[in-house]
Amino acid sequence: MFPEFSERTLQPQNIGKPVLYANPQTSPARYFGLPKTTLVEFRLLTQPCTIIRESTLQMTGLVERAAGNPSSDSRICYVGSAGTGKSHLLLQTVQHCHLQKWVVIYIPRAYATVDSTTTHVYDLRTRTYVQPFFSWQLVQRIFSTNQAILDTLTTTEKHDFGKVSVEAGQPLQELHRIAETDKYFAPQVLEVVLAELGKQKEHPVLLAVDDFQSLYGKTKYKDPHFDGITSYHLNVPRLIMEYAGGRKSFARGAVFGALRSTNTQFPVSNDMYMGLGLDEFEEGRAWSPYQKQRKSVREYLDGMVPLHVPEGLTATEATGLFELWRQSRAMAAEAGDSTFMAAYTQSGGNPREFVWNGIMKSFATPPLEVDATRPFPQLTVMA
Repeated sequence: MFPEFSERTLQPQNIGKPVLYANPQTSPARYFGLPKTTLVEFRLLTQPCTIIRESTLQMTGLVERAAGNPSSDSRICYVGSAGTGKSHLLLQTVQHCHLQKWVVIYIPRAYATVDSTTTHVYDLRTRTYVQPFFSWQLVQRIFSTNQAILDTLTTTEKHDFGKVSVEAGQPLQELHRIAETDKYFAPQVLEVVLAELGKQKEHPVLLAVDDFQSLYGKTKYKDPHFDGITSYHLNVPRLIMEYAGGRKSFARGAVFGALRSTNTQFPVSNDMYMGLGLDEFEEGRAWSPYQKQRKSVREYLDGMVPLHVPEGLTATEATGLFELWRQSRAMAAEAGDSTFMAAYTQSGGNPREFVWNGIMKSFATPPLEVDATRPFPQLTVMA
């Protein structure tokens, strides 16, 4: 139907062309999951597809330069107005790095680390709160997605986990086995796995986080006194923020994040706007000298570079997106040029508006009747 998303198709002459995410059984999205809106779109399409945009080619250039340098030199955050395609661009980044034999760590719903849906326990060793179940899930997904690469790597030093230890030179799978045996050690195992991945230079490492802004605001977790726990006192958010802020680094690799301004529970905080150096009026916001500022949060953004995703689709890109939905038979048979022009004009080129309030209005069956709880047959949903 469409050519595959690959290095061969990621060329300037293919801007606006629809491409197919092939081999879903080995895709990182199968294990890590997808953002909700992306998941629903893929259910409506016959297969997971995307289009090549100018920003896609810009991303490939960033990935190419990051492949040989420490991740502390390549820390990018996709920013822009709601519906501009930041999550899709981040997914393209993940897929591209996976095809380039990177070690991929993808967190499509970062709010799940701070919304108090998994257990947390106070750890006397680190004086922070650890999240054993979420840490175990993340370790599982890292090893499942990157099994072929991780099977070739060994530990560089001895690691102790209570009465159990892993000697230097042992396969990294031994760390996975410890997390499987006792989930209590999963937070420590997760930290050790990332540290070991950071030392090796055979394969670059990508840490990609969607809903990135949720890590830099208030969390839903409470301490025994029912006071709110800050995100950097929880082991998973803190670990991500340390790599995002450059406190920890992979010897080769990059850290990519994407903001989601439509998340009302975890909106983009003032500290994140200031930390990224964003214009205070980008989202109709205005600063006040009375607004509380947290320097400790902004330190975890030090050196992260905002990359603005284009506000709208070009005519070529919009044509390709329309063709993608038309050939997928997700539109009414009579939809044609008039439908395209109406959708493109009314949306102002905004990708989400173009699809949801433009193209989807031509559906024979309203999209609201789609069961959003039904799992996609080839992709799993991240808890």
